[in-house]
Amino acid sequence: MVKKSLLAAAPPILSLVLLLGAWEVLVRVLEVPAYLLPPPSQIAAAFAADAATLGLATLTTARSALFGFVLSGVIGVLVAVLLSASRLLERAFYPYAVFLQTVPIVAIAPLLVLWFGPGERAVSVSAFIVSVFPVVANALTGLRSVEPALRDLFRLYGAGKLRTLLLLSLPSSLPSIVTGLRIAGGLAVIGAIVGEFVAGFAEGTPGLGIVIMSAPRQLRTDLLFAAVLCASALGLGLFGLTNLGGWFLLRRWHPSEKG
Repeated sequence: MVKKSLLAAAPPILSLVLLLGAWEVLVRVLEVPAYLLPPPSQIAAAFAADAATLGLATLTTARSALFGFVLSGVIGVLVAVLLSASRLLERAFYPYAVFLQTVPIVAIAPLLVLWFGPGERAVSVSAFIVSVFPVVANALTGLRSVEPALRDLFRLYGAGKLRTLLLLSLPSSLPSIVTGLRIAGGLAVIGAIVGEFVAGFAEGTPGLGIVIMSAPRQLRTDLLFAAVLCASALGLGLFGLTNLGGWFLLRRWHPSEKG
């Protein structure tokens, strides 16, 4: 099992090493200024020199992104359940869910600051707005895709709507819900970063968005790259946690998680 995992990880690790090596050599041979494109070694040095700043900023952004992600998961599934109960409700309110996906978050972020004040609350709401639509859309698709024969079987045995929802519809839609949450994890981090661009921070430690904005003003492109990598790692972490949860819920019965 360990050998199989190492063999699976070898190609991306090898390509990463080659990419970083080529980057380092080209930047130094072409004498590219560090403020335009720092070599990987300088970015690694920035990680070491500013580890405390980057760590605290990552934790600040992670709190907002995680809160928005969890909120989008809970509210997204509840909204999907309500919309699946009636085609009329779906036609009436689903366009507003689409609106949350299409409106640029940068355009409404100033309103979030006015309504919720600068700081983590506005940033968390920004993360929620960006990440909720994939959960609604995928959960609704899953709830609408339950086998009609199984619904008829539940109806034949006298199961009520709530019992059918809890024992049939929600379990059957779990793969679609997990897919929506996987997408929402990365979007929540993006929403949090964009929210920090506008909302800033009222007190406490600034998040990665503030570090990303301030680093170019100090000509610290190495710190900018380091902060972007931290944000990417945060998104990958949420994606990995969602994958782990999906594997735990689906491993015994769904083909996508078997083997």
